[in-house]
Amino acid sequence: MSKHGKVLVAMSGGIDSTVTALMLHEQGYEVVGITMKTWDYASAGASKKETGCCNLDSFNDARAAAVHHGFPHFILDIRDEFGDFVINNFVDEYLAGRTPNPCVLCNTHIKWRALMKRADAMDCAFIATGHYGQIRVENGRGIISKGVDETKDQSYVLWGLDQDVIKRTLLPLGGYRKTEIRQMAFDFGYPELAKKAESYEICFVPDNDYRGFLKRKVDGLEERVNGGNFVLANGKVVGQHKGYPFYTIGQRKGLDIALGRPIFVTEIIPETNTVVLGDEEELNRSEMNVGGINLVKYDHLPEGMEAVVKVRYKDKGTLANLHNTDDLVKVHFYDQVKGIAPGQSAVFYEGDDVLGGGIIRR
Repeated sequence: MSKHGKVLVAMSGGIDSTVTALMLHEQGYEVVGITMKTWDYASAGASKKETGCCNLDSFNDARAAAVHHGFPHFILDIRDEFGDFVINNFVDEYLAGRTPNPCVLCNTHIKWRALMKRADAMDCAFIATGHYGQIRVENGRGIISKGVDETKDQSYVLWGLDQDVIKRTLLPLGGYRKTEIRQMAFDFGYPELAKKAESYEICFVPDNDYRGFLKRKVDGLEERVNGGNFVLANGKVVGQHKGYPFYTIGQRKGLDIALGRPIFVTEIIPETNTVVLGDEEELNRSEMNVGGINLVKYDHLPEGMEAVVKVRYKDKGTLANLHNTDDLVKVHFYDQVKGIAPGQSAVFYEGDDVLGGGIIRR
């Protein structure tokens, strides 16, 4: 009989998830390791070999660690669950002129639900991952907060988790710094993991060429959208582009246009295949609308509540007021925020706690 109960641990074969499993095993949990295959790179048409969470070597590394420490390990094929939802959304968002965040979508709607389903089948009380964040239950609600190591904090990508999932999730790395986790890998006898490079790529775009991925997924896309207008905010046409889905808000490099000064993508208008360009200050915004809201800390947002809002993963956050308007939250920033991109996640914080989040609308 285990000391703390049975836990299903998502193991990618990397340092964070491996240390998570070994740490919980050492603490007296009955650990079951599971590695999820989300994507088949052969179907992507990319030349680069499989990396990150779908690397065969990583599968073997995860299994080897489990076998060595005496707990079971399974490989779970969720390519069908992943592909229909995450891939289609990724493509649809770019075709709608937005910049998607597929990792958030995958975490909240695919991976955690897949884990919960298998945890129930295996009578596991908990699931665990190697994310750098913290979870506690307070006043009957599961609350996500930032990890101790703010340089590695991943609370931003967990805003979409439902309450039933949060309350059963363990994030044992949240109270440690990455340097401490590397030392733990050494102490557990895995020095090669401590030196293992981390992958920051989108798993189904292993060559980081999302434009090439879109071209392979959507027949005739390049021909259909090529030759739209680059315009300035006043409507003046200053050139032609290669197609609106191939540009993102804030982009400067790769525009292939010279206007005698630094120029940035400030807006994308898919209806007319138009890409609006402007100076850097034209990227500044003082408000935005956020939809698809999921609340974490409270069951409702008090009108006008003050919060720090992050508009991208590495954003330091900006103080703002939150206003409820129908099914949206209107965010009024105290300071100008640069490069707000529709389709990205907006996450609201009260101190270190995640209030909730949603998807930035145009």
